[in-house]
Amino acid sequence: MKLVILDRDGVINEDRDDFVKNTMEWVPIPHSLEAIANLTQAGWHVVVATNQSGLARGLFDMHALNAMHEKMHRLVGQAGGRIDAVLICPHGPDHGCDCRKPLPGMVLEIAERFNVKLDGLPLIGDSLRDLESVAAAGGKPMLVRTGKGEKTLEKGGLPPGTLVFDDLYDAAEYLINL
Repeated sequence: MKLVILDRDGVINEDRDDFVKNTMEWVPIPHSLEAIANLTQAGWHVVVATNQSGLARGLFDMHALNAMHEKMHRLVGQAGGRIDAVLICPHGPDHGCDCRKPLPGMVLEIAERFNVKLDGLPLIGDSLRDLESVAAAGGKPMLVRTGKGEKTLEKGGLPPGTLVFDDLYDAAEYLINL
């Protein structure tokens, strides 16, 4: 099975310093929906793994988060794609969970749920914690320059073998053409 893990904010939709809190603030990055559609049509399974500490911080509730994800699913579907699952970490940075990226908890859960090997499992993200989560599990870190990606690249310290792309569309084209 071909499976790719995507971070959400900064990869699929525009990120905000004050958190994406509702459907009005959930705005797709240009060509991200088409990228997911292209992956789907090329036989890839797409799973989203996203830290959502705004829940723990009281900035939005599960109803608002579900509405954002319903919008994401609907728009991806209208573009001809599909997201097979969305995993979230609802915890704050100090809660000590094992699901919050940079820890590999969500990556490990996805590999188990979908029965895929961790070796080479791609995760496309815009932050160092995204890349570290998949690298810690033995997967393939892929950085996009959208969202926080440009700043992440400038800071350096990327896991060895990290591939860098302008956006999700370019990263998807790379995967499709492997």
